Amino acid sequence: MEFKQKKNIVVTNVYKGSIAEKCGIEVFDTILEINGVDVLDTIEYRYVITDEKLNIKIKKSNGEIKDILIEKDAYEDLGIEFDDPYINNPRRCSNKCVFCFIDQLPKGMRETLYFKDDDSRLSFLQGNFITLTNMKDEDIDRIIRFKISPINVSVHTTNPELRVKMLNNKRAGKVLEYLKKLTNASITVNCQIVLCPGINDGEELTRTIKDLLTMYPQISNVAVVPVGITKFREGLFELNSFDKESSMTVIRQIEEIQKEIEEKIGTPFVRLADEFYIMAGLELPDYGHYEDFEQLEDGIGMIRYFERCIEDDIDYFDFDGKGLKFTITTGTSSYEFIKSMAEKINNKFNINISVYPIINNFFGEKITVSGLLTAKDIYEQIEDKVEGSILILSSNMFKADEDVFLDDISIDELREMLGVKIIKCKYTGEDLIEKIRREVIKCQSR
Repeated sequence: MEFKQKKNIVVTNVYKGSIAEKCGIEVFDTILEINGVDVLDTIEYRYVITDEKLNIKIKKSNGEIKDILIEKDAYEDLGIEFDDPYINNPRRCSNKCVFCFIDQLPKGMRETLYFKDDDSRLSFLQGNFITLTNMKDEDIDRIIRFKISPINVSVHTTNPELRVKMLNNKRAGKVLEYLKKLTNASITVNCQIVLCPGINDGEELTRTIKDLLTMYPQISNVAVVPVGITKFREGLFELNSFDKESSMTVIRQIEEIQKEIEEKIGTPFVRLADEFYIMAGLELPDYGHYEDFEQLEDGIGMIRYFERCIEDDIDYFDFDGKGLKFTITTGTSSYEFIKSMAEKINNKFNINISVYPIINNFFGEKITVSGLLTAKDIYEQIEDKVEGSILILSSNMFKADEDVFLDDISIDELREMLGVKIIKCKYTGEDLIEKIRREVIKCQSR
């Protein structure tokens, strides 16, 4: 990437017994070079330490410069942690997308929610999607050099003129050029299309999928998700949301494309978010359709994955909950599914799980997913229904690594407001029955 000012990494922790400790590397040491490479971030560090022989140039806290020679196994870690000046200050998005969800946020929320990142390093490390619009040729070359793979790219359309309009960025039309350069260099790419009715659907959607298919298998899959529209769109580009009829149209179109593609390469390649099927009132594809669930966090196959996790755990665990009460809150779109899973758990383990759909008054009723629910909406809609119960909340309602909702209310604050115990479970359902079992054991041991 283009760095205007060199900021080397500073060691913040050295693991006991590690290679780094044995070689005299200490906290507050600055790593200047490894094998002649200026190490500027986590990506470069991970790349250069794969070698068996390392020549590390460090600057001690007293200003002394030292060269440390290390021989180790290939890919063996040195055992240090450091603050990454670039990961901590990610590249800001330069687009003004017509469908941007952040532009639809109300005022007065956490300041961090309004930051738009568009950084290839976060795509590799954290799974964030990037648009490639703020990248130059040397940035693409850097991804290739350091084998930053896989990366996630928000494509939306491969029509250059349309992409410029959708992203409001004159550089947006170069997406195919960059994708071809990356895939020709064996960089794996996961692609996303945010589908907007009347804009990039229909023939434009078919064109985009077929363009991306030419780069298979380096472009390994394509996720198509419906545009999310909140009630805070005053002054923004006029957009329509999907309904039952338009969702049905998209599903039929994609089914035809998938059939054609599967005959050629043996995989559907493009998959739809669960929301389309729910809105259309249609059964989702079976579990095998999603293969490795590469874009689970984008809502692609989440219901089938959740269902399989519950079915596997029901067969694995055996306990008697003796009528212990739990409450699950969920978005309106997944309510019927979550309710059906709760009934299976109730019947097997003799417990009482109540499921409540939460209407999203905060963002507007058109937002139906669990991951965008707020503490205020949850509190107002279940406050008189959870007495004597344990509340189960999905982890995707919270900011990463923090127990804070989108409306800046913490899980502890909601616990105090409701007067009940709250437990957090993975949104994929992997630990739901295990968390319930633990609560049953605690209750029975009292």
